Amino acid sequence: MKVSYFQEQGLGVFLEKSEVQWWLDLFTDTERGRSVLDLAEFYANCVVTDGVVTSTVNDHDLRFDVKKLGELLGVSSEGSVVYV
Repeated sequence: MKVSYFQEQGLGVFLEKSEVQWWLDLFTDTERGRSVLDLAEFYANCVVTDGVVTSTVNDHDLRFDVKKLGELLGVSSEGSVVYV
């Protein structure tokens, strides 16, 4: 995620809220391992219904909401409804 892009778009409040909840570090940390192919498969199969995300990656069914995602990633989900 390029922070400068969000700043240029006038989304400073979004960045501030993300930083307070530790989400900003999560999305700007380029050292975290990730698979581009798995991420592409996740987005290709992704459906969001009533705040619940479902997808399939490598034949694994995924289902989570903001609270569960926060728990899995070890970050706060408090106040996320403000910008979701």
